[in-house]
Amino acid sequence: MTATEADQNGVNTTNGTNGSGNTDGHGANGSLPSQEDLALYTAQQKYAQEASKRLRPEGASQFVQLKNADSSRIRSLEADPWADHAALNAKPAAVKDGATYKFVIAGAGYGGLLFAVRLIQAGLASGPEDIRLIDAAGGFGGTWWWNRYPGLHCDVESYTYMPLLEETGYVPKKKYASGPELREHADRIATQWNLHGKVLFRATVRSVHWDEEKQDWHVRITEGRGPEEESRDIEVRAKYFIAVSGLFSNPHVPKIPGLDSFAGQMFHTARWNYHVSGGGPDDWALKGLEGKRVGIIGTGATAIQVVPQLARWAKEVYVFQRTPSAVNWRGQRATDPEEWKTKIANKKGWQAERMANLNAALSHELKDGEEDMINDAWTKLGGYCATIGSSKWGIIEPTPEKIGEHVARIYKLDFPCTEATRARVDDIVADPKTAASLKAWYPSWCKRPTFSDEYLQAFNLPHVHLIDTDGKGVDSATSSGLVVGGSEYPLDVLVLSTGFRSPAVAGGSPGIRNGIEMYGRGGVSVDNKWQDVGAATLHGVCTSGFPNLFFNGVAQSVGAPNYSFMLGVSATHVVHIVGEAERRAAREGGSRAVVEVTKEAEEAWSMEIMGHAAFFATMMGCTPGYINSEGESLGVPTDPKEMFKKSRASVWSQGTATFTRRLEEYRAEGSLRGLEVTVVRV
Repeated sequence: MTATEADQNGVNTTNGTNGSGNTDGHGANGSLPSQEDLALYTAQQKYAQEASKRLRPEGASQFVQLKNADSSRIRSLEADPWADHAALNAKPAAVKDGATYKFVIAGAGYGGLLFAVRLIQAGLASGPEDIRLIDAAGGFGGTWWWNRYPGLHCDVESYTYMPLLEETGYVPKKKYASGPELREHADRIATQWNLHGKVLFRATVRSVHWDEEKQDWHVRITEGRGPEEESRDIEVRAKYFIAVSGLFSNPHVPKIPGLDSFAGQMFHTARWNYHVSGGGPDDWALKGLEGKRVGIIGTGATAIQVVPQLARWAKEVYVFQRTPSAVNWRGQRATDPEEWKTKIANKKGWQAERMANLNAALSHELKDGEEDMINDAWTKLGGYCATIGSSKWGIIEPTPEKIGEHVARIYKLDFPCTEATRARVDDIVADPKTAASLKAWYPSWCKRPTFSDEYLQAFNLPHVHLIDTDGKGVDSATSSGLVVGGSEYPLDVLVLSTGFRSPAVAGGSPGIRNGIEMYGRGGVSVDNKWQDVGAATLHGVCTSGFPNLFFNGVAQSVGAPNYSFMLGVSATHVVHIVGEAERRAAREGGSRAVVEVTKEAEEAWSMEIMGHAAFFATMMGCTPGYINSEGESLGVPTDPKEMFKKSRASVWSQGTATFTRRLEEYRAEGSLRGLEVTVVRV
């Protein structure tokens, strides 16, 4: 392994250390290493070896989004299997061609709903024509509309994940809510805030252009109307445009030679085909798989939930694995009504407090004696702060010595957790060879942790077979099955549990991430801006040259395993900005406001983010996957400009509590510092 390869694969060569802060596996100050030091050193070598197997020069381009596939068969797998086209076509059009709306929100999942509700609660969208939501799905829910595979549950505790529980008064049925329950909750929110008549489903925003003369956004939309009717193009005006794409909105598949030639049934988990499997989204009796040989490609968070369901019904199950998941215990249980009333939802602001508690536990920021409210496998992940940040150790100086100390500390915190996860495999899986292949050799932060009390157990069944590709992936497909290592595995049904395009693509540009062409002042493309200078925002929600345009933050915002928390932080902040700008315009006798971040303010914020980015040096030791865009984010750029841009795309490094406090202080100060507000008087 060359020095460059070692650096890219998790062996820190910048300061002559092995990534644990020691040289050659020795203890601190030249002392003899402890048994723990030696075990950690050995594990890190294994981490590097396993990561190197999976690094491919094509990076994310080894996958293709379903909608962009050359094969019409693969493209067809993206179609919405749940939309009731006849019913939707019979309804009056929620969005009228040529109309002007105060707010147009791209997205009607939990993110779009949260933004809409906060705007309504603030009195900013009270009129019948004030707000419209646009979504490609046939109903509310975002990822919970599309994903209806058997076994589907949220992996974060439902009491913290399901938004607006306090406002709706809803009590989740279990600690980890099922997919149907999560989808129902989206409808519940839409009903309570009267949003059903204010959304255009089966529609995509193609582009937005800022109109300098009219001082608003020209929004181009295409509405699909099902296989029996032609789609229609719509153009509207929006005083404010908000893009709220989810993290899991672009399903993709690996470019497996011959995949479209497979003669059996095939579908993606993001568009489960119950016509093939039998059962339904609310009924996981997969009788259509009885007597069938079923293959599933992928062993990520989705497959962890799906495989046990397949094992209950199929004659044979073949699980094709490139990289194993770390599978922690789940501990699912029903919500106890007494506990709910007396300990969980027992005071105003309980859900926000609970969200903050989860973040604090993961960031090692719980105060002495403070309760771990969630107390599940998430909060036992000692090193997960590596991806969401922490204020516990302050800002990491970008020197080889300080980075080495920081990396060593986080690896040491994480090691007992990863060791326990691997030991759990041995405790559960009977066959030693299968158990060895199911062990995850990477730090806990490198891939989405998974949680199940059924997945590992499934491999003790005689008809469930692990086909470990040793990091290479499936070689090819034939008309009758899949080929791995020269052996063909005949299949009747193929399930593609192959995930989604990473939100880190293009540095998290809001245009590419949301699939919308965004053109601001002077016709400048936001994607070109991101490509030229890197991420450039104020607080992760707006960028200069794009007035009255906001987005949910990824780059330069806050990170957390609970995406609803992140959405809530962005929605609250954006609504404050808009509300204060509108109040200012009203005081000055204007009809509305145009608000835009200054270049100076976004550059100051970008430099602050960049100055904290050394915290995330731990990510360099990761195996390729969704989080790092299949390894594209792992390499150290040799071009200083590219290194500069890469650092700007980081999230806030000092933990969620300091981020939210920073934004609260900004809002309390009240001046909209760093934002220019123009009063429109017509």
